[in-house]
Amino acid sequence: MEQATNFKRELLANLPSLRAFAISLVGRHHEADDLVQDTIVKAWAKQEQFEMGTNMKAWLFTILRNELYSKLRKRGREVQDSDGLLTESLAQHPAQYGALDMQDFQKALAQLPAEQREAIVLVGASGLSYEEAAEISGCALGTIKSRVNRARQKLQEILKICDEDQFGPDAVSAPLTSRAFVS
Repeated sequence: MEQATNFKRELLANLPSLRAFAISLVGRHHEADDLVQDTIVKAWAKQEQFEMGTNMKAWLFTILRNELYSKLRKRGREVQDSDGLLTESLAQHPAQYGALDMQDFQKALAQLPAEQREAIVLVGASGLSYEEAAEISGCALGTIKSRVNRARQKLQEILKICDEDQFGPDAVSAPLTSRAFVS
């Protein structure tokens, strides 16, 4: 019991020197106080390893210095991302859903009549204007517009798409990779 009391007294007596040493190492008072607190906690947990009568100040300074080095090594492996920009850039929708959606789309596209498939590919996938698609297909402008419209409706029917919210990521993964979630 007396040894624990002596340890505590000596520990408390070294606090001002320990704090001054911590401030000299890190330069900021709040970080120095955190470092001293961590040092005291470690020293208290390992007090049975300290031999009374030896230099406690040197022992505490060694613990503090090692604690600082550990924190600096850890900080070197961590990335500061308080605004979430890095996290957002790393988040992405699962690729397998996109691949499965593309397979479903290709199957649905294959079910369209040839004229509708050609019209939707020319206008939708190739990015041609209705006029250009009509010229390539050799039909009237109104005919190509009609074919594209019927193709879109048939694709929606085959794929069971009711509204535009069903395009892109599913309801589970969308919030995880959106800016609104990260902010």
